Amino acid sequence: MSWRGIATVLLLIAALLTGWVRWLQRDKEQGQSHAQRRPDYVLSDFELVALDKKGQESFTLSAPRLERDPDAKTMTIATPLFVIPPTPGSQDKPWEVRARTGWVSPEGKELRLRGQVTANNTNRSGKAVSMETEELNVFPDEKRATSNAPITVRQPGFTLNGRGLDADLKANNIALKSDIKGRYERTPR
Repeated sequence: MSWRGIATVLLLIAALLTGWVRWLQRDKEQGQSHAQRRPDYVLSDFELVALDKKGQESFTLSAPRLERDPDAKTMTIATPLFVIPPTPGSQDKPWEVRARTGWVSPEGKELRLRGQVTANNTNRSGKAVSMETEELNVFPDEKRATSNAPITVRQPGFTLNGRGLDADLKANNIALKSDIKGRYERTPR
């Protein structure tokens, strides 16, 4: 074999090795570019009013930071405060719902709240109602909330603990699913 034949074989082997190494690296590069994907927009220290299909206020959101994922069209929120208004024409007060983190579905039909979730309202008789849990899913258009986590519901003179929740926010009706324990407390007159 001549020196040209040897050089050709060596160049062919080098080209194959380079192609193979490059092919192995492409998966790592794609993973890095996906992990480094930036949100298409970021809001800082903001207040946002979301409207339903009828043009009525669905909820108001204020938070220090919101990021929108350009691919999934979802939003993640740091320490959100959601104010969910009562049904138009009712005498009810709005619900105020706070959490450590929040996630909003692409159409804004579902809010997933996680970490130290609290929801506060005043019922029709003027008594404060509060809920505490680690996770709460809110459906603002339906004025409904659900959870499968342990939850505590408090009203003056009464504390209710349980696991799981179905809440009708229109009717201010809260139903715990299981492991329910109630405690009455004497209230000052």
